[in-house]
Amino acid sequence: MKWLGLGLVALLSFALAVLLGPAHVPLAQFARSDIVRSLRLPRAILAFLVGGSLALSGASLQALVRNPLADPFLLGLSGGAGLGAVLAIALHLAGPWVLPLAAFGGALFAMALVYRLGLVGGAELDPRVLILAGVAVGAFASAVTTAIVSLSDAAELRNTFLWLWGGLSGASWDTVVVMAVYAPLPVLVLFAAARPLDLLALGEEPARHLGADVVPLKRRVYVAASLLTAAAVAVSGVIGFVGLVVPHAMRTLWGHRHRPLLPASFVGGGALLALSDTVARVAVAPRELPVGIVTALIGVPVFALMLRRWRAA
Repeated sequence: MKWLGLGLVALLSFALAVLLGPAHVPLAQFARSDIVRSLRLPRAILAFLVGGSLALSGASLQALVRNPLADPFLLGLSGGAGLGAVLAIALHLAGPWVLPLAAFGGALFAMALVYRLGLVGGAELDPRVLILAGVAVGAFASAVTTAIVSLSDAAELRNTFLWLWGGLSGASWDTVVVMAVYAPLPVLVLFAAARPLDLLALGEEPARHLGADVVPLKRRVYVAASLLTAAAVAVSGVIGFVGLVVPHAMRTLWGHRHRPLLPASFVGGGALLALSDTVARVAVAPRELPVGIVTALIGVPVFALMLRRWRAA
């Protein structure tokens, strides 16, 4: 019943994303409408893929660092992606793929730097150092980003902030294909790590005694989650709270076992972002809100409610 309910929620959020929009499309013309086929349908699919990727990455990273507050952006990826995108805007680099590629390159640079700092003091990845390194790299990238934005003109400033707040206005079948081609390998790597992540939750020494290869496991999970997040950020900008709130919400239904938790997080994250993007498009139509603002408005109260339940328990 839980899977059926989650599936119905996902289908409803996807259907609303396709049916609703600032432009009215009569039902009689719906199947033939260019607005639906060229704009709404690829945007709904991209929202589902991006939201699912962020939620899956968040659930995996929370297990890796054994910290319930961990999410893809705690490890500096958003700061690196934002810096790459802002540099591309400030340098007036043209082309439809320049901004996503710059954001992806910035996220990869941040990932490599955080990973290298996480190895300080030994050859084994330390989850505690990883979080500290992510916070430091993210803060540094944000400071450089702010400096560049403060020196930009008004038009560049608006474009920069719109990207940093997240949005799917650039969705097309090309971006859907990019995510559909890029995402499966990291997703499969994370799904395959479900059982070892259950063992890792017991602690590194117990996990080793139970047969988990801890060091390669931590590297695989970190790299796969980071690459998945980098791809999502490259096509959508910085969208927060999905990777933090959705895994916690799914744990209330599926518990802490990662075999059901990881796919549930993917579906739940896709549903949340598709619904949030629909709200962003229709709430102040014909203008559009950045979807990152909508996810924050939804995510903060939900997370506060979950914190209250944890304290009561």
